[in-house]
Amino acid sequence: MSRLSNKTALVTGGSSGIGLAVARLFQNEGARVAITGRSSESLKSAGEILGEKALLVPSDASSLPAIDSLLASIGETFGGLDTLVLNAGIALPAPLEMTDENSFDQTVNTNLKGIFFTIQKALPLLRPGASIIVTTSITNQIGSPNFSVYAACKAGLRSLVSSLALELIPRKIRLNAVSPGPIATPMFDRFGLPAEVSQGIKAQIQAKSPVGRFGEPDEIAKAALFLASDDSSYIIGEEIVVDGGMSLL
Repeated sequence: MSRLSNKTALVTGGSSGIGLAVARLFQNEGARVAITGRSSESLKSAGEILGEKALLVPSDASSLPAIDSLLASIGETFGGLDTLVLNAGIALPAPLEMTDENSFDQTVNTNLKGIFFTIQKALPLLRPGASIIVTTSITNQIGSPNFSVYAACKAGLRSLVSSLALELIPRKIRLNAVSPGPIATPMFDRFGLPAEVSQGIKAQIQAKSPVGRFGEPDEIAKAALFLASDDSSYIIGEEIVVDGGMSLL
């Protein structure tokens, strides 16, 4: 029997990488799925993979009006939600002395503020027994030079999950997190680095990994499926680390 049969799910940042893998797996497990993305081209490509039954919503995770519009669309189409996967995020790496206010605000608004208010604004749609899953990162517990603002946001999310999980228990809503390590996604390609530099960074990360490789988006999706399903009904406020042992170093 499908683990998410007759369930509805919203996956933010679902047009590529981890989010798309989550949406595809949820569909395969019986869920009706909506995804968001900032790029219309990425959403179109994701739609070709997910098919006509998926709801594709262009949305900016850092904008409160956009969040309002997104949830209104979900309410009109689905009527409610059983699973909310908050995966949208950005990384704008820079050394301390080169980080400006604009990039700081973009990172915080997308990776922390937007997630807080999406949870808040989604409450009327979340049915009893619903599961919220936040994508954090192992950068929330290890030093990450050039990613200090990003890492701080992910650490803030880990704290947020602990606090809000307790607040949501009376509503019969579970809140947990998945913490990925290095995952083979298009993220590095978005940094605008020369190909040889990007490949060098990837090689360094892979060499540090205890298992000697990057993780795959599907490996994160399987952890998200567990948290979305009744298999994790007694798990609240936790963070599942999926990193091939990287955070143990």
